[in-house]
Amino acid sequence: MTELAPDAGFGRKNPKLKSALLQHKPLSLAGLSERLFGLLFSGLVYPQIWEDPIVDMAAMQIRAGHRIVTIGSGGCNMLTYLSAGPAHIDVVDLNPHHIALNRLKLAAFRHLPSHKDIVRFLAATDTKSNVQAFDLFLAPNVDAATRAYWNSRALDGRRRIDVFGRNIYRTGLLGRFIAASHLLARLHGINPEEFVQARSMREQRQFFDEKLAPLFERPVIRWITSRKSSLFGLGIPPQQFDELASLSDEKSLAAVLRQRLEKLTCHFPLRENYFAWQAFARRYPLPHEGDLPAYLQAENHEPIRDHADRVEVHHASFTELLARKAASSVDRYVLLDAQDWMNDRQLNDLWTEITRTADSGAVVIFRTAAEASILPGRVSPALLDQWHYNAEASTKLGAEDRSAIYGGFHVYRKKA
Repeated sequence: MTELAPDAGFGRKNPKLKSALLQHKPLSLAGLSERLFGLLFSGLVYPQIWEDPIVDMAAMQIRAGHRIVTIGSGGCNMLTYLSAGPAHIDVVDLNPHHIALNRLKLAAFRHLPSHKDIVRFLAATDTKSNVQAFDLFLAPNVDAATRAYWNSRALDGRRRIDVFGRNIYRTGLLGRFIAASHLLARLHGINPEEFVQARSMREQRQFFDEKLAPLFERPVIRWITSRKSSLFGLGIPPQQFDELASLSDEKSLAAVLRQRLEKLTCHFPLRENYFAWQAFARRYPLPHEGDLPAYLQAENHEPIRDHADRVEVHHASFTELLARKAASSVDRYVLLDAQDWMNDRQLNDLWTEITRTADSGAVVIFRTAAEASILPGRVSPALLDQWHYNAEASTKLGAEDRSAIYGGFHVYRKKA
């Protein structure tokens, strides 16, 4: 397991992230855009993952004995997968802040006394006792690098762990982006937090049609959404912006973002969609308001706790980790949207390792900014011909993804 520097950043301090992001010369417009995104992405980005793990579970059909490799992000996905009892999960991430967060969440399941303590630590807001819980139960039981990270001081001078005494979901790049979006809406006379007062799908639709949709016609919002840098807070790199832009005849992404927001607000009951709660209330629902993520629900507590020692968290790229594995040693692969960032060489290197390490019947799942899979025409036919694309399942499950951020969800299965 790679050690974690307490405050690793971008570029010289984090060459793995630099290698993944930078594809153009520094003084080109594309190169400058990539470096700005990399600077922003070098801190904590996702306190919560923004891919629906329930959709992942339906696609992968995890069984006992399965070996999984997944990108970490906010860690909610790998914890959800643990509830199905796989044999092993390797978590990889290029962002050291995500590494620290994944390891902390695992430690919480291993060492906090009860399910209520887990929910208090990972879902409650303004709970000062969470910091005490870290000092008492978690700090003595995590590796030295993770303990050093959470004990280190943030820019405001407070220990990093203090965010769990406030509201970690209002931090990170995405948390700040949501805060800025709320401010922009309020400047136009709309309070997004009022959305969680909706009591029916009809009221959700009414709120979107009357208050949210008109915002995307405002000139300032259309101007903002025409700038690549304005969407870096969503974790959308320059390459992904270009994919989204291909869906519209306009320079602005206002129409695309409007469509995604419509899905988030109108396609799922608010009570069942904690992603909408995070987007609009900037917190998880209380018990009388709605459901928590699956990994925080009581029925999944014991399986996750009992299987937590089956996870290893690596500061490495997906391809780098797979290159260290034996042939036919992995059953399930979760790529999130990472391939949207890659050039053709990186894609082929990745799929060479995926194909080599895939056991019989292995499944790969990933998401894309646009609707279509990005693999045809870019990954070598000699590699891609060894995989079957399940178009029906991809379309069906993509429609069921409650996070609503992505245009496509894709399922590939290794041919016999």
